[in-house]
Amino acid sequence: MTRIDYAERAKTIAALTEGEDDAVALMATLACELHHADDRFDWTGFYRVTAPGLLKIGPYQGGHGCLQIPFDRGVCGACARTGEVQIVADVDAFPGHIACASSTRSEIVLPVRDRGGALIAVLDIDSDRPEAFDAEDARQLSAILDAVFAR
Repeated sequence: MTRIDYAERAKTIAALTEGEDDAVALMATLACELHHADDRFDWTGFYRVTAPGLLKIGPYQGGHGCLQIPFDRGVCGACARTGEVQIVADVDAFPGHIACASSTRSEIVLPVRDRGGALIAVLDIDSDRPEAFDAEDARQLSAILDAVFAR
C-alpha cells in the first residue's frame, strides 16, 4: 500500500508550481500529484466556486464527478458553506451525501482560499475504503493548499 509522503509531495508540488498563478493550472497539477501519491485516493479533484452558493467541477483525477454542487448539498457543499475541513468516515452516514460514485466509502474535503482569504474552491478526495482520512491528512493537505493558493 502506498501512503503519501506529505513532505516529499509538498516539495515536488512547490517545484512544479513555482511562478504559476493561474488557479486552474495549479488545481490540475495538485490533483494529478496528490491522486497518484496514495492508494487511498480513489477520486481527487477540485470544485470551483463559480457563482454565489455554487460549486462546479474543476480539474480532477478519477472517474466522472458531479458537474455542479450547491453549497447546501453534500460534503463539498458543507465545506464551502462552513469554510471548515470535512472528514467523513462513512459517507452513507452523512446526511445529504451526494453519491457521484457508488465506490466512495469515505471522504475528506478542504477549503481552498486565495491570498486574500476568499474561498475559490474545495479539494475533494474520495476513498473506496471506510475511515480512510484523519486529522493528520487534514493538516498536511491544508498546508499544501495554503502554500500553493494563498502565497
